[in-house]
Amino acid sequence: MTITYFGHSCFLIKVGGKQILLDPFITGNPLAEGMDVNSIRCDYIFPSHAHGDHIGDLETVAANNPECTVVGIWELADYYGKKGLKTHPMNKGGWWKFDFGRVKMVNAAHSSSFPDGSYGGEPVGFVFDTPDGVLYFAGDTALTLDMQLLPRICPPIDLAILPIGSNFTLDVHDAVIASDFIQCNRVIGCHYDTFGYIKINHHDAVSTFAAQGKELILMKLGGTLEF
Repeated sequence: MTITYFGHSCFLIKVGGKQILLDPFITGNPLAEGMDVNSIRCDYIFPSHAHGDHIGDLETVAANNPECTVVGIWELADYYGKKGLKTHPMNKGGWWKFDFGRVKMVNAAHSSSFPDGSYGGEPVGFVFDTPDGVLYFAGDTALTLDMQLLPRICPPIDLAILPIGSNFTLDVHDAVIASDFIQCNRVIGCHYDTFGYIKINHHDAVSTFAAQGKELILMKLGGTLEF
């Protein structure tokens, strides 16, 4: 599994010969001015919810990758299906098997509406169970006791992507507790530094995790992690 970071909550996951894009938001990110959204190639797009800082470039990426599938909660998939995009609707519940592995849509505690104000369905996270390991992408969420269910209903999670910017989502301290709940000590941070409300102290964040025997990875923009 290869993970590339495009800033904020946008990641490209390469696994099983497929490329999976999470929460495409690049051109609106002031920290990602050097990134070329038109160069992204993907087979799937998984948006966690409908806020602009998670779907801002979805239609651009989909236009550049006309065979890609947008996988989202029912209302979000319906919205893009009506725009002519190829979609796969899901909701919170069981697994669905794709050609790269299987996916479970799980709960997230946040809000969700499209930039035009229309309802975007509920916010979600995803658990990806692949031959290369199990990845949990939390999306935008607060700390929730539902996270304690994941070790009971999913295979052991090898790596988690958790928001850590506070104000709108988990802060670093809550993310440590979340890592306890999901029983995963290796975490990639997301949803931080993009704008003033969510700026963090990187040293303090990494140290907070390390003090609990955990690893917090803060990826460089455009950086790639082999997992």
